[in-house]
Amino acid sequence: IGLLTHPAGVNRFGISTIDVLRRAPNVKLVALFGVEHGIYNEMPAEKTYPDHLDPRTGLMVFSLYNGVTHKPTKAQLKGLDALVIDLQDIGSRSYTFVSAMKVAMEACFENGVEVVVLDRPNPLGGLKVGGPPLDKQWTSYVGEFCVPYVHGLTVGELALMAKEVRGVLDVPDAVRARGKLTIIPMRGWRRAMRWPDTGLRFVPTSPFIPDFAACVGYAMVGLGTYLGDFTSGIGTEYPFRGIAHHAIKGEVLQRDLNALHLPGMKFSLVSVPAKNGQTITGVYAEVTDWDAWQPTELSFYMMKLACQLEPRNPFATASKVQAEGFLRHMGSTAFFEALRRSGATVNVEAFFADWRARDKIYQEVSQRYWLYK
Repeated sequence: IGLLTHPAGVNRFGISTIDVLRRAPNVKLVALFGVEHGIYNEMPAEKTYPDHLDPRTGLMVFSLYNGVTHKPTKAQLKGLDALVIDLQDIGSRSYTFVSAMKVAMEACFENGVEVVVLDRPNPLGGLKVGGPPLDKQWTSYVGEFCVPYVHGLTVGELALMAKEVRGVLDVPDAVRARGKLTIIPMRGWRRAMRWPDTGLRFVPTSPFIPDFAACVGYAMVGLGTYLGDFTSGIGTEYPFRGIAHHAIKGEVLQRDLNALHLPGMKFSLVSVPAKNGQTITGVYAEVTDWDAWQPTELSFYMMKLACQLEPRNPFATASKVQAEGFLRHMGSTAFFEALRRSGATVNVEAFFADWRARDKIYQEVSQRYWLYK
């Protein structure tokens, strides 16, 4: 077998799936496949890397983040009976690991290799869905599934959807039908569980997602800091939970964000030391009521606020490359065009009303792929 994994691919005792499979009877692990950030989280975001030998195991690591292709080649899959996929997702569409799974499924189905997905918890649980669905034209490696930004599925459930729904996988229907998918389900997981409810230790999935708090924050502020001058984090602290903006003092930002009265949220003032001995002040986004919390609303109000705070509308002045990158992450052409036209007067509430209606339909349809209640 081959294994597509990363550092969060561990069992409940913290033992790497690499080592579990190397020691397993009746199994011969012959190759590793690496995603963004590498097998050991040693690579920065968006940093490509070549195929290489893993000095710890002596196994070949085939890079699926090499700057040329994300897809395993026929030569890399040759001789494999199965490709085991063990990747921890964080529940937001633009995190690339579910895309890596989908593209690997396509390659395996085309080459007659079984896919075995080791399922893992969605840290946000299986009941939260939110944000814009992805417009088909913006499918990419940061959005291979046309689902809401917070999708509410596990990696295994997404794999099942890809196998069952025509047009999700970029392969002919006959190839999809022949493709062999085995999902190893979790024991004891329920949809209402967030990560802390599992009792498992959270292993960082990437350098800036060190814990469950950052998973929640990625859904809340990741899109809101893509364009414009908002930062996700305060200095190097509070990744995806801290918010700052160079044009406004922390106290004023705290007041403005609390004045939005976002359901289930409040904003606290925090200060951290800077390298120059000064203090950096920002705002910490806290979830006070999980049931009321709407996971992506904050990002879109941050976009509106950025248009108000900055001398020029950052969405209207974005280059073509910046705009397309933002759209691949965010997903909605209609909202981006409204931002460009209306700036600080954009009607965020109207878009969220539309997205909530569409997300509700999606959630009802997606239940047919649920592996857990």
